[in-house]
Amino acid sequence: MTGGDDEREGDGSTVEGDGSTVEGGESAVDGGTVASRQPVGASDTTVDTVIGGWTTRELIELVGIGLTAVLATAMLAFIGIDWLRELPGALGVFGALAFDRYLSVGASLDGLLGTNVFRHPFMWRAIATGVLVAIVGPLVGTYLVHRQMALIGETLAHTAFAGVAVGFLFIAVTGWTGSLLFVALVVSVLGALGLQWLAEHTDAYGDVPVAIVLTGSFAVGTLLISWGRDFVAISIDIEHFLFGSLAIVTAEGAQLVAAMTVGVVALVAYNYKQFLFITFDEQAARVARLNVRWYNALLIVMTAVVVVGAMQILGVILVAGLLVIPVAAASHVAHSFRETLFLSVLFGQFSVLGGLAFAIAASLPPGGSIIVVAIGIYLLAIAVSDRSMASISMH
Repeated sequence: MTGGDDEREGDGSTVEGDGSTVEGGESAVDGGTVASRQPVGASDTTVDTVIGGWTTRELIELVGIGLTAVLATAMLAFIGIDWLRELPGALGVFGALAFDRYLSVGASLDGLLGTNVFRHPFMWRAIATGVLVAIVGPLVGTYLVHRQMALIGETLAHTAFAGVAVGFLFIAVTGWTGSLLFVALVVSVLGALGLQWLAEHTDAYGDVPVAIVLTGSFAVGTLLISWGRDFVAISIDIEHFLFGSLAIVTAEGAQLVAAMTVGVVALVAYNYKQFLFITFDEQAARVARLNVRWYNALLIVMTAVVVVGAMQILGVILVAGLLVIPVAAASHVAHSFRETLFLSVLFGQFSVLGGLAFAIAASLPPGGSIIVVAIGIYLLAIAVSDRSMASISMH
């Protein structure tokens, strides 16, 4: 722990700054001691029933994460099969057969639920994209929220919108047949690195570079689209990119999200301790000779990648909500940083699946529906919580 925390030698307990004691502390990244099970100030009477070494709470969270992993694996498999069926030879035949199997399962679901949704390939792509961004959005957002960088996601979403405008002009002028989202991704990553450079090389307050990049990138995007319409035929529905749409999720876009999800999850798992260190005590990380600049750049680039993928479902205006709201809800009920990560992913899944179901049933835009469901979960978390976000341990 940092700040005013004191440590007692010998008994493994930690005395927090407010005088409360937490037993069974574990060594933290910065050399302090953090609570391993209960939040600061929790009494022994609040411990859940232990089943096989796991509390009931932990078992429920573990089951939820397991179901999320199974669902994500199924969605990754669908995207992979969708890609395979375009290949020649035996792989293409296998992909086509497996793809038809997915659609048959969807038709059965439609018959069971009385809907006309799951038999369509574009709906499977949209659901797969939603499930995957609901994992990586809160995963990256957890670090952003605890570093008080929540607006970074909104800023990079606007940068991605400028990338969409650049992509449309590039495709219209050159006739290139590549993915529009790939161009948006490149522009968004460059914008992310430019934002970090501004933050490091200016003496302005921390949120000034964010405001400059946020407004500037959106201005560039709108100007490019307006200017391009004067000399090239640009078929673009701005509303879809602003508020999200199931119709704009292409096979290439879903494949980009799948690759992004695997990469981001792997990077977070591999660099978990380093990200945790710079999140809670960046100055101590510098003293410990951790390459803080590199990890900051990696985090902001991952954020850029995530917002480009999530922009298809949520739109530029609302994409930051998936990075922030599930994390805020999880922070009110979680006992540790790691639990915040897990719960934010679960809340993200509930938000996306519930929002997509509401949007499909009511024929409404998916972005707004997802965010409204996420806010409902956040308000529910506040209602059942008896503490603030500041009291989680760094475990």
